[in-house]
Amino acid sequence: MSLSTNARYGLAYVCGSRTYFHMKWWMAGAAIAVLSVSGCASEKLVGRPDLEIVQGGQLPPPALKDLILEQRAYVIGPFDKVEVDVYGVPELSRTVQVDASGTIAIPLVGTLDASGKTTSQLADAIANRLRGKYIRSPQVTVNADTISQTITVDGQVQKPGLYPVTGRMTLIRAVARAEGTTDYANTSYVVVFRRVGGKDMAALYDLRAIRQGIYPDPEVYANDVVSVGESGGRRVFQAAIQGGALLIAPLVAILN
Repeated sequence: MSLSTNARYGLAYVCGSRTYFHMKWWMAGAAIAVLSVSGCASEKLVGRPDLEIVQGGQLPPPALKDLILEQRAYVIGPFDKVEVDVYGVPELSRTVQVDASGTIAIPLVGTLDASGKTTSQLADAIANRLRGKYIRSPQVTVNADTISQTITVDGQVQKPGLYPVTGRMTLIRAVARAEGTTDYANTSYVVVFRRVGGKDMAALYDLRAIRQGIYPDPEVYANDVVSVGESGGRRVFQAAIQGGALLIAPLVAILN
């Protein structure tokens, strides 16, 4: 499908030998944009250079290492609860909560910056505080008990909201966490908002292209905002059907 402009109609979508114009209809003083793309949807798996497409639909079984989902190290944040275990010293083993400033306090250890560290990095920091002064060779383990880091999924999904980020999260998995898209979703207009190095950034993705293997499913991270766009044409068509018989005939003709 390609795009072109037309002086009379504005934007036109070309699919094969058929051209569909972006036309405006005025109803009750409001401008309603109706876009026809029927007959242009493709279910073909397009793929990309690094994606091997298996003919016949019979995928080989995964290797043992493929059954373990690649994990991403969890980074501790404010209000997380972490379990600290000092081997052989039960008096120092406890569950502590990271405060709003990102620090924790442990007896003999004092105050430590925990926010921005992985659990193994925090364990090393605690061991370094204990080593020599109190314990000759401390063995410290830290596990995340309560996870506060979340991703926001909103827009045209079944259940918009905040979802915890555990392990490796991708865009398709994030939308699935929100129980998928609605009937009015524009799956070719999905925006991911992210703050990087103090700058707000955004990227536009097409779920259809990802599902067809055209490009990989991108990773999403804690504090990302995923916004699934709305298809105005679908909502207008649904409203027209519910509005009365007088609107059905002309809109059906346009959309077909």
